[in-house]
Amino acid sequence: MFLSSNGISTEWICEFGIAPTISKGQGSAMNGIQRKAATRGGVFRSALIVGAIATAGTPAWSDEGGVSAWLPGTFGSMAAAPTVPGWALATVYYHTSLAAGGNVAASREIEIGRFTPTATANLSANLNATGDLFFFAPSYTFATPVLGGQAAIVMTSIFGHANASVNGTLTASLPPFTVLRTDAINDSVTGFGDLYPIATLKWNQGVNNWMVYMNGDIPVGAYDRTRLINVGIGHGAVDGGGGYTYFNPQTGVEFSAVAGFTYNFKNTATDYQNGVDSHLDLAASKFISKQVFIGAVGYVYNQITGDSGSGAKLGAFKSRVEAIGPQAGYIFPVGNMLGVLNLKGYWEFDAENRAKGWNTWLTFAISAAPPPSPSRPPGR
Repeated sequence: MFLSSNGISTEWICEFGIAPTISKGQGSAMNGIQRKAATRGGVFRSALIVGAIATAGTPAWSDEGGVSAWLPGTFGSMAAAPTVPGWALATVYYHTSLAAGGNVAASREIEIGRFTPTATANLSANLNATGDLFFFAPSYTFATPVLGGQAAIVMTSIFGHANASVNGTLTASLPPFTVLRTDAINDSVTGFGDLYPIATLKWNQGVNNWMVYMNGDIPVGAYDRTRLINVGIGHGAVDGGGGYTYFNPQTGVEFSAVAGFTYNFKNTATDYQNGVDSHLDLAASKFISKQVFIGAVGYVYNQITGDSGSGAKLGAFKSRVEAIGPQAGYIFPVGNMLGVLNLKGYWEFDAENRAKGWNTWLTFAISAAPPPSPSRPPGR
């Protein structure tokens, strides 16, 4: 079995050719538990989290429509744990289904020029959207320590399809008359999204792991301000923060939390600048066998400063949302490498000025396995 009374079994390590990756000069600083944490954290995290941290795009109504540049749920389990040096690759299928009413639907009609808010006009509308996106995220982890930690870089590209519809009634008062207009707008887009580079720096000490990261949005994706839905967001953004992972290889229990802030540049097509966003991604997992783990995930997103610009016709339009859901994963050998399948889902609630619904992430990631442990000399 994967877990034993003493933690990770030697059988599991040998079966998959797993051994800790230790930088030169660090071996004496790692005790038995640290070596096991590096071993298992490398396997689990290198496959699972490469896909998770690299993905930061979503079918968007652009920021002024209540959707942020940051994709909640980007970070998952083992977020701050070190990984195996070298190249890795993650591919993610992301599906989302969302609905909103009130100001979110009105914001979309304002942006595409179908509604101008006035004291005598009122829009009662509902917005529904779905998206099916594919993330492609190659990464490279450096073997040479940086500031005593492990550095890595990732670049994520996106391709997918999204569609949206707005149905509502506009009521305008023109004394002594009242005018009603019914809207039914449908739109869809298929194309490439923005590019999302990310850099991380991680440190390990026993069961404790820390991380700092910097992320960005390069706005090269499919975006048109007159379209109801886009896969690009129409403006750049930078994001940074830090995280912590607790991983005990003796019990197979893991917990990760990553918090950050996003600064959005102005969307020049709409003269709209989203406010500063804060976000917290949470994940916990438990290994129930040598290859299977289960757990829970969640996130909290909250906009802390208001939107601005002449396009911000609904004022500050601060948005927030929270979510919780399950996750499960399976680790397996792929030739002389290691693969992970991870499925996680989020159900959203407590949304304000933002569409809410549910989303799922199916990640397949592959990375190099750590070198095998040195064999013991034959007994005499």
